[in-house]
Amino acid sequence: MVTPEAQLVLDERFMREALKQAEMAGYKDEVPIGAVIVSGTKIIAKGFNQTETLNDVTAHAEMIAFTAAASYLNGKYLRDCTLYVTVEPCVMCAGAAYWTQIDRIVFGASDDKRGYHNKGNLLHPKTKIMGGVLQDECGTLVTRFFAKKRKLT
Repeated sequence: MVTPEAQLVLDERFMREALKQAEMAGYKDEVPIGAVIVSGTKIIAKGFNQTETLNDVTAHAEMIAFTAAASYLNGKYLRDCTLYVTVEPCVMCAGAAYWTQIDRIVFGASDDKRGYHNKGNLLHPKTKIMGGVLQDECGTLVTRFFAKKRKLT
């Protein structure tokens, strides 16, 4: 059993990996959101927003990571896995997380406009959720991205 202190260290470690994915999205002029999925202490999937690159509104970081994790595990359920995502999942991603039956979701920054929490609990009843891990770093990436976009228009 992992102590709460040790779990926080792990959560921050994996959120930093999700931040690296978010930075990759930003380099491609995508909204800088990144995700990793962990089984035990091993990263089994990574993803970053690619909606512009793929011309696909569903190509969110979480969706790409879900597909990669299912492929890695050779199965659609992610019961013993944790999703680390830099921004609170949207309704679509929360719905997909429901169907994966993922054990845990850890996110960085809240999304008061598009986050799932404003729409009721869309997650599987067994899914545990934790928000606010490295929230300032996660939120700053998105805030800077949109501030830059506004200056260009």
